[in-house]
Amino acid sequence: MNLSVVILAAGKGKRMVSDLPKVLHPVGGRPMLAHVLDTARRLGARSRHVVYGHGGEQVLQAFAAAGDVVWCEQAEQLGTGHAVAQALPGIDDAAVVLVLYGDVPLPRLETLTPLVERAGAGALALLTVELPDPTGYGRIVRDAAGRVQHIVEEKDADAAQKRIREGNTGILAVNAGRLRAWVARLGNANAQGEYYLTDVIAMAVADGVAVEAVLCTDPLEVSGVNNRRQLAELERAWQRRQTDALMDGGATLFDPARVDVRGEVSTGRDCTIDVNVVLAGRVRLGDRVRIGPNCVIRDAEIADDVEVFANSVIEEAVIGRAARIGPYARLRPGAVLAADTHVGNFVEIKKASIGRGSKVNHLSYIGDAEIGTDVNVGAGTITCNYDGVNKHTTVIDDGAFIGSNSALVAPVRIGAGATVGAGSVIGKDVPDGVLALTRARQRVVSDWERPQKSAE
Repeated sequence: MNLSVVILAAGKGKRMVSDLPKVLHPVGGRPMLAHVLDTARRLGARSRHVVYGHGGEQVLQAFAAAGDVVWCEQAEQLGTGHAVAQALPGIDDAAVVLVLYGDVPLPRLETLTPLVERAGAGALALLTVELPDPTGYGRIVRDAAGRVQHIVEEKDADAAQKRIREGNTGILAVNAGRLRAWVARLGNANAQGEYYLTDVIAMAVADGVAVEAVLCTDPLEVSGVNNRRQLAELERAWQRRQTDALMDGGATLFDPARVDVRGEVSTGRDCTIDVNVVLAGRVRLGDRVRIGPNCVIRDAEIADDVEVFANSVIEEAVIGRAARIGPYARLRPGAVLAADTHVGNFVEIKKASIGRGSKVNHLSYIGDAEIGTDVNVGAGTITCNYDGVNKHTTVIDDGAFIGSNSALVAPVRIGAGATVGAGSVIGKDVPDGVLALTRARQRVVSDWERPQKSAE
């Protein structure tokens, strides 16, 4: 089908009390407009047209990489009909136009597809919703036979019309040529002095075009954002969708209400995720992965049987099978852990590879390093990788043992099977199999007296 999607995203959003354009406020870690653009793409739209206005420079900058979007400026916000008119010149008359909204991020494909199909068959398809309290919504006015006749906006409705519970979502689909002709005839003789897109419904009825209303069963799908409370409500709805999908895929979430997904997450079988976990960006969890409480994981690949203990932060890292991470560990971008590795309490790893079976268990910093297999890094060890201008690499070969509280001043190599004595500062390469020490000789002062507090 030749489908063009028009997304209205020009509103100022004064009630957000923000310098950020409304459509850039995030849901699930991404701007609301990004969700709507994704929906248009998944519907198979041949073209996506965004009508922007307030904060246009910020919006264009935020989506500079979206090269297939047609941007249409609405310099004056004169209503939804006027907004759609800005996009129509770039759309072929034979196309089906689906109108969506940049601040309505949650419509599902299965809700929108019937609209597109009915419009493709010649109807004007309109998405409606029934609400206990439809205040703020335009009302769907039907005749005695139940056929849609027109839509009346809240400010123009009389008392009887305000009692109608079926509201207009604003989402519709129709042939582009027909829509172009109707939009050209719109007037602004209403309480708002605006050109309402909803007025095309009555025009369609007058022209003998079938108007088919499709009822949306979940009001949250078609809820827009006008203030931060509504934004928070949609955030929770979005999160519930994501956590439901994780559980349907075989993951156990100890409390779905306390797990946040802010990206694209996949899990293997029998994963467990504890409370207050944030999964952001592109996250891949293998089978039987266990994530402890209060962890943040962003853009990471985690293999089977890994356990991440409480309060750990993992970002742009790759973790091999059966590794153990944390508690209170931080894996920064470029950390690559092989199978059966241990990274423990208050350890930070940055742009470093840790070989199979190696352990960095306590209070250490490993940056710009290559660590081989079966290496033990003692507590308090740091790789001194930065000279104030450039970063340098530390290499620790297989089977080496690094004593506690050691400083390895890069560039430096610790040979296979070598041992670095505790408290050493190593700035030169250490051969295989030897012991390297830089520790000062211990002295005992037998006649020393500890200072005492003076009497006051």
